[in-house]
Amino acid sequence: MRLVGGAALGLATVLVLTSCGSSTPDSGGGGGDQADGGQVTLKMVAADYGDGPGKPNSGDTFWKGVVDEFQAANPNIKVDVQVINWNDIDKQVATMIQNGQVPDILQTGDYSGFVADDLLHKVDEVLSPNVSGDLLQKFAEYGKVDGTAYGIPFVSSARALFYNKDLFDKAGVAEPPKTWDELKAAAEKLKAAGVSQPFGLPLGQEEAQGESFLWMLGNGGGYKDASGKWAIDSPQNVETFTYMKGLVDAGLTTPNPGTKDRKTVWEDFGAGKVGMVNGGPMSIPIFDAAGLKNYGVAPIPGKTGPLDTTLGVMDWIMAFNKNGHAEEIKKFLDFFYTGSAAQKISDTYKLLPVTNGGIEKLSGDEKLKPFLDALPNASFYPFQDPKWAELNPAIKQTIGGAVKDDPAAVLGELQKTAEAG
Repeated sequence: MRLVGGAALGLATVLVLTSCGSSTPDSGGGGGDQADGGQVTLKMVAADYGDGPGKPNSGDTFWKGVVDEFQAANPNIKVDVQVINWNDIDKQVATMIQNGQVPDILQTGDYSGFVADDLLHKVDEVLSPNVSGDLLQKFAEYGKVDGTAYGIPFVSSARALFYNKDLFDKAGVAEPPKTWDELKAAAEKLKAAGVSQPFGLPLGQEEAQGESFLWMLGNGGGYKDASGKWAIDSPQNVETFTYMKGLVDAGLTTPNPGTKDRKTVWEDFGAGKVGMVNGGPMSIPIFDAAGLKNYGVAPIPGKTGPLDTTLGVMDWIMAFNKNGHAEEIKKFLDFFYTGSAAQKISDTYKLLPVTNGGIEKLSGDEKLKPFLDALPNASFYPFQDPKWAELNPAIKQTIGGAVKDDPAAVLGELQKTAEAG
């Protein structure tokens, strides 16, 4: 399963390069042809999130359910959805555009590469005000280029702390930690009770930038400071990694965290080997598949108290302006965001909605509640800075060394990369 947000970086570069000069007149192969009887066909291309737990071919099944329901209410609009694997969607969409076969709607990891060539509708052209007004404001802001919205958040995810209730009971830990001191104390009790990984710490290349960011947030840090300047080696971040290194040196974490990917650590948590781990809704199917049932979810501990924010990630829907179907696109998108799709996405993939209404519909799910509560105040990677595309891979490759070697030196090298011309 490709997790939400995973393709957001790097795709923009490919699409900018391949879409340049592609706004050519329709060569007859464009998406969205006029069908017989006045019916309009919208061509949609969507990323495949893989199979949901116990749901083979769930990508096609999900969209078929949405489209069938929409077409029953709108018989004059047909929606033809092509689901493409995450590994191939950027190349295939770029080829479509080069060949003049521009879709009406695209759902994928990034939208910004199409804006420079004026290929996209503005959001207010294809989404009703009541619907766009229901989008989570912090998420919607990231859909803007130069103050104009082009990208519509599609699904989101967040992070929280998972803890094994049985291991906590065994170790005599009464409740999940709220501060770093409490986290260390709980980890020491878990270790004394024989837990091999009191805290799961994946700082391998799969998502080291995410795990690191969560810890930085807990100490008022981040990749940038409040003024927008790179601050990877800030005193707050150095202090954070020094604390983490102390946990590692004391044997309170995953061994050799810089070599461990999150999926491996999540599987270990599901197998009962890990006492606590940061994760997201997409972790839940992994835990369920391993048979772990008795776990809790809580806000991530910070230095002096639990985080009031979380790492937010999202994918996007966008509408192309070539085929002249703004009215029909608006009907479909309005239907999508106000109907049952949010519940279906959550049921299938354990991904989260991007509207206040969608959050309200899922608010009764206790496992999702900590994530839903954190979403409106989410924090994001600085992915709107072009430097992030270069910096992100460097972080993945090297930041795990900050809990093995000198934290200040490792973060200092990344700071140099960020500031390099």
